[in-house]
Amino acid sequence: QVQLVESGGGLVQTGGSQRLSCTASGRTFSNYILGWFRQAPGKEREFVAAISRYGSSTDYEDSVKGRFTISRDNAKNTVYLQMNSLKSEDTAVYYCAAKGPLITREQALYDYWGQGTQVTVSS
Repeated sequence: QVQLVESGGGLVQTGGSQRLSCTASGRTFSNYILGWFRQAPGKEREFVAAISRYGSSTDYEDSVKGRFTISRDNAKNTVYLQMNSLKSEDTAVYYCAAKGPLITREQALYDYWGQGTQVTVSS
C-alpha cells in the first residue's frame, strides 16, 4: 500500500504561481510512476502530468506544457507540481496518483490516489 497526501493548494491570482506537493508513505517511493490529475467543477478528472521513477521522463497534457513542471525527490518521498502563469481554467481539485512501472496518462491504471487539494485561480 502507498498513502499519498497532497498539499499546497489554495487561492491564487491569474498569472500567478503555485507549487503542489504530494508526499508518500508506505512502500519504496522510487518504485512508482507518479502522476498529477485534476478535476474541474462539472468536468471529468483529467491527466495533467506524469514522471518516471527517477525523473528522467515526463509527460504533460498540452494545455499545461511550458507552464507546469513535474518533479520528484525520491529521498523525500515527494512529487511536486510547479504551476506558473495560472489561468482561470486551471481551477480544479488536483490529485496525485502512483503506479508502477510504466509511465502513462491512463488514470484507470493508477493504483493509489491522494485525497486532492483545491486550486482556485481568480482574477
